[in-house]
Amino acid sequence: MSTCDTLAKTSADHTVSRTRAMRMVTNAVILGLWLWLYRPVLDYLAIIFSREDFRTNQLVLVGVLVLIAIQVRKGHLRPRFDAAPQLYVPALILALGGSALYLAVERFLDINTVSASLFGLASYGLLGLWMQPRRWRQGLPAALLLIGALPFGEHMQTFVGYPMRLLTAAIVRDGLTAAGVSSIGIDTILVLENGVSQVDLPCSGVKSLWTGMLFLIAATWIERRRFNLRWLLIALVFASLLFTANLARVGVLVVVGQVAGWWLVAEMLHVPLGVLGFVGACAAAVALLRLQRPIAQDTWDAHDEFGATGAEGRRTDDALPALAHPIWLAPALATAILGMAFVYTPRPQTGLAQPPPTWEFPASLVTKPMPLKPDEIAWMTRGGAESADRRRFQWRGITGSMILVTSTTWRAHHRPERCFEVYGLSLNDSRTHLVTPAFPVRFVSLGDDDGYVLLSATYWFQSADRTTDDYATRIWADLAPERERWVLVTILFDGVHDPHATDIQAFYIALHDAVAHNLEGGPSS
Repeated sequence: MSTCDTLAKTSADHTVSRTRAMRMVTNAVILGLWLWLYRPVLDYLAIIFSREDFRTNQLVLVGVLVLIAIQVRKGHLRPRFDAAPQLYVPALILALGGSALYLAVERFLDINTVSASLFGLASYGLLGLWMQPRRWRQGLPAALLLIGALPFGEHMQTFVGYPMRLLTAAIVRDGLTAAGVSSIGIDTILVLENGVSQVDLPCSGVKSLWTGMLFLIAATWIERRRFNLRWLLIALVFASLLFTANLARVGVLVVVGQVAGWWLVAEMLHVPLGVLGFVGACAAAVALLRLQRPIAQDTWDAHDEFGATGAEGRRTDDALPALAHPIWLAPALATAILGMAFVYTPRPQTGLAQPPPTWEFPASLVTKPMPLKPDEIAWMTRGGAESADRRRFQWRGITGSMILVTSTTWRAHHRPERCFEVYGLSLNDSRTHLVTPAFPVRFVSLGDDDGYVLLSATYWFQSADRTTDDYATRIWADLAPERERWVLVTILFDGVHDPHATDIQAFYIALHDAVAHNLEGGPSS
């Protein structure tokens, strides 16, 4: 090779290197703007995947990441950030359309899990601008699994669990009635004081639907099956099997525990029946998946559609023409992301606009106001609570603290168990306790990490005409044409107490009557 040829080759190599470096810098700017647009979601994800009360989601995330790492190593799913973005319309629509929906959700709904899901989908759409279209489509299960690691199980239990529990209880009741056992009603099935066969949120079958769908998506990816109409039918059959397994489990527990009175046996069967039903449904789903024809393995040559070469190898059976890399796409994409970042507007915070009501407590209930902490004020303001009143109390020698949160929206209410855990207390037990047949409360036992019981707590949700300890019931009440005013009553005792004790029962009733008087039109300020 002559000196001129050597110099020309060196110059060309330098030009290619500079061009690649400029592309990488441009892509880094686009990704930086993207993360800036979704900065509120990143704060939420940091909480989800760092706090101890989301340990299940963290374990699911680790499992998903391991699976993705294995599949990436096998399938060459790496995006090429040393190349200019390509004009791949489906990926571009997913990226920009998902981002537009994210702006709307943040402005009007402010539901973190929905925003995080849109972030995952839109981000996968963005990656499609640097991936081979066929590989991008095949990698969709990876994006769905990552999104599925979010706390959908908790939300599904809350939003879907209520009607599912009612349906399960109604079917079990009708089945027992047909078998000649007519003394078991829906309320008896929903609330069993010993908690063994209580059709509560963790036992509603909804959590198994969440984990089951994650399993089905992972199995689909590993088995290299397609997402099509047949897959959708398999998913529906799988969901039906999970529901049937949970229904059978609840029926057996009610018969063994409530009808036969074998409470110890019912407690022993509680977990094994759930595990066996779930494993059986998963095995059936895998068998149905394997009836489909797998996706053919791709073959690869040394050139990819970005024009690069390498030892990895690329596929040769893709006869589609290479996608365009217009020079205007990168600046237009950066401008669009920057514009959406400036347009971003969170939902306005309008909570705590009213002073706490003047509660008419009985003379034997002595209370003293306790100021809320700044983070508590910020949370309730963001949730839209009308008012929040925290007080120390003393009742017949029993002391503790209580907080009453008044609101017409479910956003301002929550499950207090999570707050107790945030404050460093472990949840030893949480069960329904009937003060009267129409007055259920949630009794909670709190302890340390060693399981030693330290404190007792109680809470319930109360409106003018109903009282419930079920958060899902509270949420579904907001579907009424005219929303009611509800009060979340949370009590944290200074010690351990028996909910059946006469003084504790009287305390519940006295506080319930004071809240009812206010909701029925008593003094409000």
